[in-house]
Order: sequence, then C-alpha cells, then structure tokens
Amino acid sequence: MIPLSSDASFHFELLRTLGAARYAGADIAEVLTAAAVITPGDFESWYQAFYHLAERVKSSIRPDDAARYPVSVRDAMFRAATYYRAADFFLHGNPADPRIDSLWVEQRACFDVAISLLPIPGQRVKIQADGFVVPAIFYRASRDGVPRPTVLFCNGFDGAQEEMLHQNGFAALERGFHVLTYEGPGQPTVRREQKIGFIGDWERVVTPVVDYCETVPEIDHRKLVLFGNSFGGFLVPRAAAFEQRVAAVVCVDGIFDVYQGFTQQMPPDMRATVQSGQTAELQENLPHMLPHMPTSMRWGIEQMEWSFMLPVFEALEMTRTMTMKNIAGQLKCPVLVCEAEEDQFFKGQPELLIRALGKRATYVKFTTEEGAGNHCHVGASAKMNQVVFGWVQDVLDGVSPAEAMVV
Repeated sequence: MIPLSSDASFHFELLRTLGAARYAGADIAEVLTAAAVITPGDFESWYQAFYHLAERVKSSIRPDDAARYPVSVRDAMFRAATYYRAADFFLHGNPADPRIDSLWVEQRACFDVAISLLPIPGQRVKIQADGFVVPAIFYRASRDGVPRPTVLFCNGFDGAQEEMLHQNGFAALERGFHVLTYEGPGQPTVRREQKIGFIGDWERVVTPVVDYCETVPEIDHRKLVLFGNSFGGFLVPRAAAFEQRVAAVVCVDGIFDVYQGFTQQMPPDMRATVQSGQTAELQENLPHMLPHMPTSMRWGIEQMEWSFMLPVFEALEMTRTMTMKNIAGQLKCPVLVCEAEEDQFFKGQPELLIRALGKRATYVKFTTEEGAGNHCHVGASAKMNQVVFGWVQDVLDGVSPAEAMVV
C-alpha cells in the first residue's frame, strides 16, 4: 500500500478517515487533499487541515437547503462531522485546549442534522447507569414494528459512537438489523460531559443498555449482539462474562489482557521501568520526552492520560485488572474473535482470547493481501462487514458457530 503520510501514525489515521467513505462518512478526494497539506508528525498541522475541511464542507450547505435537498445536506453533514472528529484527534495532550470541546459541539451538531435526514431518523437516547449516564443512538432498520435482532456497538480507546455508524452501523441496517451505538466512561462524550475516565467493569455500561433494549418493542431482546471495536474488543467480552442476556459477541479485534497489550507497544527500557513500578522519575520527565517520541507513542500516552483521567503510569497500573483471565470461562454465548495480520496495537492478543474462550469462539484472520491487515481492518469495511454479519446472521439463525460463514 502506498503510504498516505511518511508518519506511520498519520498514515493509519488518514486511512481510517478515508475508510469512512464506503458508508457516507467521508469523500476520497477531500481526505487526500487534506493529507497533502499535513506536515508529517505535526499535530497542529493535522488539526488545521481537517478543521478547515470540515468548515468548508459545512459552509457548502445553506440554512434552508434541508427542505429542498435533504440527501445532499445529510451527506455533507456526515462528512463534516467526520472531519471535525478527525481535527480533534491529536489535541488531547493539552486537556485544557478549548478546541477539544468546541470541535465536539460542531461534530455533534452536524451529525444530528444528518441522522435527522435519514429515511428513518436516528434517535438519541440517554440511559441511566449506576453513577453515570450512557449516551446512545438508536437506528431502526424498518418502521414495520416487527421485533428485530439488534447490534449494540461499542467503540474503543479513542473512537466515538458516531464513527461506528460509518464503520459497521449502516452495514448492519442494510442487512435488517436494528442498531444501537453507545458510549461509556472514558469514551469521547462521557469523558467530556461527565468527566469520568475509563472503568474496567464494563458490564456497568452494558447491563443498563440491555435493560433499555428490553423496553423497546421493536427490539428482539433475545437476539442482542454485542460488538466491540478496538479497545472495545476487551470491554465487550468482559461485559458479556457478567451480562449474559446477549446472544452473541463480536470482537474487532480480540483483546485478552489490556496491560500486556499496552506495555508491549513500549520501548524495552520504558517497559522494564513500568513493570518494575519505579515510574516516578519517568512521569516527572515525561513532558520533556513526549515531543521527541514517535507519533504513535506520544499520542498513545496523551490519549491514555486524557481518557483515563490519570497520569499515564497510574492508568497503566489500573489496566492490570483489565484481563479476561479467570473470567473468559463465564461467557455462555458464541464469540467471533477477529485478528488483523499487521495489527499495530494489540498484536497477539486475539490468539490469547481464542485460547481462553475455547469452543465458544470462532476465529477469523484478516490479511494484508486482502487489504484488511490493519488494526480494526480500517479501509476494508466492506470485507469486514461481509464476514462479521454473515457470522452473526448464521449464529442467530441457529447455525453452529463452527459452521458459521467465515470468508
């Protein structure tokens, strides 16, 4: 693949944004034009390129266009929302940066206009949990009122629920599933509006969501599918070990041990210091070290501190409890565990999860040859959704997981 940037992290995030084009979240030439003016590794340059792109796309719509050109307005607002989210991506090293909140206001406003113009408008809901509120969006595949299987989408370490519509949500709707996206502590909206960082016991998020689904007549609550993307590949199976009313779990991609997954990305000397627990001096010197680190490492540390709301090494210590060890055996439903051949973040973790789950798991490896070898198969959403929803449909129809479609 021809790199979209000489900076590997920028290349991945550009591919991620570009991949949204398959399901109405971006336009190819717009993203490539933005990529051409970004200085590799320069976070401010990234912000400027995507902020100006978002503003330009939004400004192409006039206040009264929705009544006359609803499809054009919808598509433009989806794209603008994606670009505002992209503009925010590398800003979290300074939590006081006002753009972190203002960009989110803009992306949400654009996204809400867009989902209001869908053939069946999306509906934002607030679900009360123990100590926080779960923001969610419910999308109906049909107005016929017949109870349908529903996929509950959870994004990961940095992604928004809005992004999930373009990665997998539209694909699920096209196949007749209702869709509910949601966010919990540490994820973009809850972190901003409720000031709560990540928690390990994700069933505290999922159980209220399942409770909500049981109140909606159009949802067949016997056929709920938990879908976890990226870090969600740990959060979702963790929740399903305790919340057992779900019919199936999808991990894109599977994570067995979060602490191991995060620390294996560190340079050996830093990893040794972290594992020794002697991190006080390292934490003190971190602000001077960050500008000289590779982009992926710098961004990962800054994002961890922002999303966990803790100094990075305290956050890492917290992730020691984020493991499927000793609880994987509690899952009762079939689980699809996906793996990316060249995963940049959690390489090897799907295999560990597969071993722990045993016969309950179906495994599929997406390869570089088929264009799907990147983390979460960004840029290959059509292929991924073909595999994932084929398996989901077969499992819900009673086909043995061992016989479910894996292409």
